[in-house]
Amino acid sequence: MLSSIEFVRQSLELHLFFARIMKEHSFFLEIGFTERDSDLICKADMFRMEFDQLLADAIFFSNGVVSSSILQSGEIITPFTLKAEMASSYFTGVEIQTNLTEAESVLSGEKLIEANHTLEERVFMLNERAMALVLKLAEFKSWILSGVISCKIFTNNFPLLIDHILREAKFYYHLIERLQNHADINLEKEAYDQEVFWNRIMAEHSKFIRGLLDPTENELIDTANNFGNEFDKLTQEAIKAMDMTLPISEVTEDSLKATIKIKEFKQQGTQGLVDCKIKSIIIPLLGDHTLREANHYLRLLKIFKTGKV
Repeated sequence: MLSSIEFVRQSLELHLFFARIMKEHSFFLEIGFTERDSDLICKADMFRMEFDQLLADAIFFSNGVVSSSILQSGEIITPFTLKAEMASSYFTGVEIQTNLTEAESVLSGEKLIEANHTLEERVFMLNERAMALVLKLAEFKSWILSGVISCKIFTNNFPLLIDHILREAKFYYHLIERLQNHADINLEKEAYDQEVFWNRIMAEHSKFIRGLLDPTENELIDTANNFGNEFDKLTQEAIKAMDMTLPISEVTEDSLKATIKIKEFKQQGTQGLVDCKIKSIIIPLLGDHTLREANHYLRLLKIFKTGKV
């Protein structure tokens, strides 16, 4: 059973990462529809604003509670997040709440030694609210994916990207549900599940980047394609480890090396997008979004390697 302080800390850390991811998913959906589907634009915008509020509440409870390692990992915000938000807002006309990014930039790490009952209760209710909201967003994503595949809806987002963000929503829901049950973390099982999940995510990021780059960006296209192939292979290795035909430690080491490399690629790419140095149809916030996910996965891999949470 998780202690009260660990329940509070892990819940807030989860929301600081994933609530931002969900609000950006809603933004990517919103800007991908055509004028004909103005009702879907409005619905995606509504989800974006609801996740803004969820993130704002998580930030409010987080100061002095969440771990310093999370705040320093680059998974909550990066040095590019604010500029990427400002540029993406300029390009789309969507008002992005950059004040949330500014608030996160001044959060301080763990000072709380023991959680009081009131804080624990409020975080429990925040988790309940998050689960209900994530479930609704997952249903919306699923409905959109079905419409796109059956040619009833057009969007600038790849069908694979919609499926990708649907899986992330379901994963977020599962993690909150586990926290609500105060379930302890089994690091070995966690490594199997997380590495299968995130290696696939990293592979798909590479393929999205490859498909959204200008055809003249040959070197970047080749690099993204190579990362896609490498993480496809790592996904299969993680599945084999889950089936006990390959040691998980070997997969973790390979995944760690590959994730360090793709993080550097995404970091350079996000810098290039923010500075207008890369020809593409990639909205700058998407670059920063994928960088944060790589940073998140990198932190997890380091935990799996050392065996220390």
